[in-house]
Parts: sequence; C-alpha cells; structure tokens
Amino acid sequence: MKQFILKITSILMAFVVFLSTMSFTIDTHYCGDFLVDVALFSKADPCQGEKEESGVESCGSSEKNCCSNENIVVDGQDELHLDIFDYSLLDQQLFVAAFTQSYLSIFKDLQKNLIPFNTYEPPNIEVDVQVFQQVFRI
Repeated sequence: MKQFILKITSILMAFVVFLSTMSFTIDTHYCGDFLVDVALFSKADPCQGEKEESGVESCGSSEKNCCSNENIVVDGQDELHLDIFDYSLLDQQLFVAAFTQSYLSIFKDLQKNLIPFNTYEPPNIEVDVQVFQQVFRI
C-alpha cells in the first residue's frame, strides 16, 4: 500500500512539473460581441462573413471590420531549481537535532541487571604464579 501511494504521488508530481513548465496560447475570435471560435495551440478560424470580401454584411452594421481576435498567452516556468533549504540555518538545525537526541536519551529505559562481561570467559591458567614463585600472603 505504501509503494502504491508513493507511485501515485510521484506521478502527480511529474504532472505538476510538466504543467508548470508548459506554455500555451488560447486564440479567440469574436464577431461583434459574440464568441465565434476558440483555438488552443493554433489560430482561431475567422467567421463566415469575414472570408467574403464584404465584412459589413455579416456584422449588420456600417462598420468596416467588427470582428476581432484575442490572444491569451500563458508562459510556463523556465527555471525548475528552487532553493528551499537555507544553509545559514544549518548550525541551528544541527544544534536542535543534537539537543533533542541527547534529551530523549536521558529517559531511555535501561535493563535492571545489566552485566556487560556476562559472556566473557577468562583465560586458562597454565602455571600458578604464586606457587611457582612461592609468594604467599598471610
């Protein structure tokens, strides 16, 4: 389940990066006050009356050209490298991490009967030195 969520998150992050760097153009064509055509990534087609020689008949007014085009350009992000981490705070973060670790280690439970040399086996005595040198303590 954890790997599934990780994969979904990474795919979503890839789409976010893709959409933030993509730039596109929306081209709209108005004939008077009415929207005639909308085009994405290309030029909008003009209305029927504009293709003819006389644009006055299609608009129904005495103006020469009542049709207009509007372009909306959305520019994407050019640089992807953002410095989120401030290196001047590194000493403070290191101090806080060390202080937290040392403070929490105070309250760590220790074993009651801790014998560090429990598995230690003493060396074999080949010669009894006291008997060999005849030094006895009385």
